[in-house]
Amino acid sequence: MDLSRLAAHDPVSVTGPSREAAVLVAVVDRPDPAVVFVKRADHLGEHAGQMAFPGGGREPEDDDLLATALREAHEEVGLDPSLPNVVGRLDDIPTISDYSVRPFVARIPDVTFVPDGREVAEVAVLSIPDLTDMANYESERRDDPRRGSFRIHYFRVDGYTVWGATGQMLVQFLELATDWRMPSEPDRVVDPDAEFPV
Repeated sequence: MDLSRLAAHDPVSVTGPSREAAVLVAVVDRPDPAVVFVKRADHLGEHAGQMAFPGGGREPEDDDLLATALREAHEEVGLDPSLPNVVGRLDDIPTISDYSVRPFVARIPDVTFVPDGREVAEVAVLSIPDLTDMANYESERRDDPRRGSFRIHYFRVDGYTVWGATGQMLVQFLELATDWRMPSEPDRVVDPDAEFPV
């Protein structure tokens, strides 16, 4: 893994959506580096039960989107805001819920996480060797008459499935930080209204 490539990456910014959000791609310093994910609580209105990076919407008191990411990581998993060593950004991601999400990548020490039960059902620390194992990855393409053609990625590790906007961010992170590369073709092509395999 080489996080210096994150520092050299010139991220794409998105300004169209009406709401801003930020997430923290927190890389845990372990012999086998790992990434922190949260499983969103089942009672939440948007993306309930899905895997995500710690993060959320920008609040008026946040000086900038990095402050949003650090505040949300502290609230959701108890991560001290002084601990992350931010090394770079990924491209902004526009979501179907009208957010523009800005992902920040940071190194963090191997600490104990305390999930906020109001928003987070579980904290999952998934190893990068497992995330880059092609046996744990698949993708599909959907051709939607309104949204055009798009690809959905699924990473299945330790009983968790990372997909959706988080899966899209994870693909870029792995391609920048490791030797992992997204296959040129998806595993399957499905109808736009097909059930999601999660």
